Amino acid sequence: MDGYVVKVGGSLADILPDLVSVFKSCRMRLVIVPGGGAGADAVRLLDPDPDSAHWMAISAMEQYGHRIASLGIPPIDGIVPVSHPSVLLPYCLLRREDPLPHSWDVTSDTIAAWAAWRFSLPLIVLKSVDGIIADGRKVDIIASPLATDTVDYAFIPFILEHNVKAAVINGRRKRDLLHALSGDFSSGTYIPRRTEGL
Repeated sequence: MDGYVVKVGGSLADILPDLVSVFKSCRMRLVIVPGGGAGADAVRLLDPDPDSAHWMAISAMEQYGHRIASLGIPPIDGIVPVSHPSVLLPYCLLRREDPLPHSWDVTSDTIAAWAAWRFSLPLIVLKSVDGIIADGRKVDIIASPLATDTVDYAFIPFILEHNVKAAVINGRRKRDLLHALSGDFSSGTYIPRRTEGL
């Protein structure tokens, strides 16, 4: 595998230096998509209209992206060729393309899925849980939509519709992250492309 889009959830802000160290050691293309984190949570509390909330939350992603960049990963702000780990600053790109509904059904999870589709790369979503949880248990493989609050409402339908290979992994477990970057998604939840089968 020649690269991944990696979404770094806001809940992992306290271990960013450790994650960045792993990313910088990788000899592959990585596009890091920042989560919204505490900034997006603050937008929810303010409860502005949907359009304002959308852009305010993406601004929060942009700030988190600058934090990741400050640790030594160069930023990009468009769908451009990359040959090394880079962090996507999404605000201007999404303003230009505006590809997704302005709703809390879409958060940084689905924005990362869209980025993976646009970069034609598989997606690894790093969260503080062991994978996608449904009905109180971790789901190992997903091939059809299901109800969960681990990711936003639009994420799984977008992944399935656009045939993006994806995995949701616990970013707090370095071994799981290293395995995922080597193509082993067994520790989390795997969403294969349709051509792979189950």
